[in-house]
Amino acid sequence: VQLQASGGGSVQPGGSLRLSCAASGTVFKSNGMGWYRQAPGKERELVVLQSGGATNYGNSVKGRFTISRDNDKNTVFLQMNSLKPEDTAVYYCNMFFFGRPYWGQGTLVTVSS
Repeated sequence: VQLQASGGGSVQPGGSLRLSCAASGTVFKSNGMGWYRQAPGKERELVVLQSGGATNYGNSVKGRFTISRDNDKNTVFLQMNSLKPEDTAVYYCNMFFFGRPYWGQGTLVTVSS
């Protein structure tokens, strides 16, 4: 299974970006999808995880970020609004297949004026 993330880039504070992540190499549906991020000098942190009908957002992104998914295409999206400089990080998509986690290669989001 391979995950390919896209959609990162540079944006000014208050702007929006939409990340996408598609899985390939499997015909099975993922039973959990999410996003994590890692800022320079910091540990990787949860952005959002959706699994088993439940969605959990990190406190710092609640109300600004929204996860959505296309289960038929094993694709997950992250709509990021009202972006702040502290959202600058490499964003990694994450999917579970049969309980095993898979990670995308990371896509850089830079929020700066």
